[in-house]
Amino acid sequence: MLNKRISLIALGMMSAMQAMANDQAESKGFIEDSSLKVLLRNAYISRDYKDGREDKAEWGQAAIGTFSSGFTQGTVGVGVDAFGLYALRLDGGKGRTGAQGIDFFKKGESGSAADDLSKGGAAVKFRLSSTTLTYGDQMPALPVLSYHNVRLLPESYTGTLISSKEIKGLELNAGRFTAQSRKSAEARDSGGLKSINVLGGSYQFTEQFKAAVYASDVEDVLKKQYVNANYVFPIDKDRSLTLDFNGYRTKLEDGYVRQKGATGDDNKIWSLAATFVSGPHSFTVAHQRSSGDSNLGYAFGGYQKGQDRVGDGGNTIYLANSYWSDFNAEDERSWQLGYGLDFSALGIRGLSYNVAYVRGDNITTSSSEGGTEREIFNQFKYVVQSGPAKDLSVKLRSSILRVSQKSSEYNVSGNEVRLFVDYPINIF
Repeated sequence: MLNKRISLIALGMMSAMQAMANDQAESKGFIEDSSLKVLLRNAYISRDYKDGREDKAEWGQAAIGTFSSGFTQGTVGVGVDAFGLYALRLDGGKGRTGAQGIDFFKKGESGSAADDLSKGGAAVKFRLSSTTLTYGDQMPALPVLSYHNVRLLPESYTGTLISSKEIKGLELNAGRFTAQSRKSAEARDSGGLKSINVLGGSYQFTEQFKAAVYASDVEDVLKKQYVNANYVFPIDKDRSLTLDFNGYRTKLEDGYVRQKGATGDDNKIWSLAATFVSGPHSFTVAHQRSSGDSNLGYAFGGYQKGQDRVGDGGNTIYLANSYWSDFNAEDERSWQLGYGLDFSALGIRGLSYNVAYVRGDNITTSSSEGGTEREIFNQFKYVVQSGPAKDLSVKLRSSILRVSQKSSEYNVSGNEVRLFVDYPINIF
C-alpha cells in the first residue's frame, strides 16, 4: 500500500509544478555547481559499566570524502553524488570492542575488530523544476529514516528518494530503500535491510510555526508514524521561548514480535520541550512519555543482520530526552532540566557548554514494574573561528547513567566519555 502511495505522491509532485518554484532554471552546470569536501574525524568513546560486565572503548581516525555535482542545464538536470570513507583503528582490540552503542569497527569471526575499513558509494540525481529524484547510495536524514553520523563513520542506504520543494515553505519526501551499509562494516548490504518505504513532509506555516508528518514501513519489522510541531515565541531581540513537540506511533509486525519474544506490538512515545533563550543562556524543561503494550518500548535503529534490530537509522529518534540513554522503555516517563551557555558573550567565540539532568521512572520489564533511571549529561564544544584550522571543532561530552535493579533488563548503569575532533576541508 505504501508503495502505491509513494508512486501517487511522485506523480503529484511532477504534475503540480506550473507557476511554482524552479531551482533547475538557476542551474549553472554540472561542474560549476559541484563541490568536494573532506572531513577528518578523530573519535574516542569509552564506557565504564557498573554491573560487572567488561568495560568497552574504541578509538579511530577517519577520512570522510563527499562529492556533489551540480545539475546539467536544461529542463531536466542530471548530476552525481558520491562518497568515500576510510577508518583506521587506533584502539579497541579484542575484548574492548563490540559494544552495540559504540560500533566503530565490527567484530570478526575471530572476535577481533578489523585494523581498518574502507567503502564508498554513489548516486545519480535528476531535477525537474524544484523536484529531485536520487537513486543510489545516500545518507537520508528524515524523522523515520535518519542515518547515524555521531560515531566514527556514518551509515548509508541504497535506494530511491524523491524530494520536492515546489511550494514555498513546503518540503515533501517519498522513497524506498533496499540495502543498508553498517557504519562499522564495508559491504553495501552489511545491515541486512530488506526494504523500507518512507513518505511525508514538513511545512513552514509562518516564520514562527513549523510542522511535519511522516510515515515508514520497514518490511517484516514495523510500521511507524511521526508528527512534529515547533513554535517560536519571540519576546524581544535577545529572548525567545521555543515549544517543540515530537511523537511516534509504532506497530510491530507479528513475525517480528514472535522473533523478539515481545509481549505486545504497539508503542506510542512523545516529548514536549520548552526552551527559553536569554542572550547567551538557554534553559530547557522537557517531558517524555512512552506507552503501549510492547516490552521493546520505542523500537528504532540497529541492524537486521546480526542484531535482529529495526534498521531505520541510529538517529531515528527525534525526541527531547535522548542522550546516552534514550528513555524509551515500556511505560517510561522522563523529565529533563537542561542549561546551555554560549561563551561568545563572555569574549570566547566558538565555545559552548550544555548540561542536562534526565530522570525516568515507571519502567516496565518482563519481570518487574516501577523501575527508574537517571542521567547527568555534560558537553563542551569549541569551534576554531579563524586561521588555518578554521571550522575545526573539538567536542568533549560525558554521561553518568544510573539504572535501578528493576530496570536492569532494559538498560545498564555506567559512565561514558566521548571525545570528537572534526576538521572539515572544502577542496572546492
